[in-house]
Amino acid sequence: MTLLEHMEELRDRIVKIVVSIAVAFIAGFFLADPLLQKMADQSNVSADGFDIGSPTDTITVYMKVAIYIAIGFAMPIIIYHLVGFLAPGLTRKEKRILFASLPFVSFLFLGGAGYAFFGAAPAALTFLSNWKSGIFSWDPDGSQVIGFYLTLMVGLGLAFQLPVVMFLLAKLNIVSPKRMRQYRKYAALVILVISAIITPTTDPINLALVAVPLLLLYEFGIIISFFFARDNKAPAAP
Repeated sequence: MTLLEHMEELRDRIVKIVVSIAVAFIAGFFLADPLLQKMADQSNVSADGFDIGSPTDTITVYMKVAIYIAIGFAMPIIIYHLVGFLAPGLTRKEKRILFASLPFVSFLFLGGAGYAFFGAAPAALTFLSNWKSGIFSWDPDGSQVIGFYLTLMVGLGLAFQLPVVMFLLAKLNIVSPKRMRQYRKYAALVILVISAIITPTTDPINLALVAVPLLLLYEFGIIISFFFARDNKAPAAP
């Protein structure tokens, strides 16, 4: 395949991704309302809803949430076309492994985003709203609270891909499960750093809300790599 053909394929795949996001945006537009209402209910804000600082924030925030929902729905298609574009440079075995992992990528992304929405973000905001409540009055800007949610949802959705990445590394004979166990303490340090980046605050409570699930996912990744991605080649005859 020539360079021009590669560029044409890339253009076609980008167009398909954009169209899929645009179609998913229609669903996102209708789902944004109940999602924002749920955020308000979980965020310990006033009964009147989020406080908005700018006249244009209402539509801006609404559209932003709808776009995030659309990207989440379109994620399987986005990943499919990304892998499809890279596939010509891969072996048949690598293609088969990558395409087989796509459903798990989508499932884990939704799992991470769901944990952020229903677990990590509400718990973090409850802690923050009650911290030194005798000194501080809790009345956050609505766009900042929503941004807090979206940051955690996207960050944890991506971070929850850890078991898939570990499985692929083991299945493609790049890193063995044994080596993953040996590097556990270094992985824990990297996870803490990533968790600190994902977490919008600097307190240890919110850091733990992100880091603990990722540490558990690392252990889960070792287990699935050991049972399903080991090198099963028969030993050479003496």
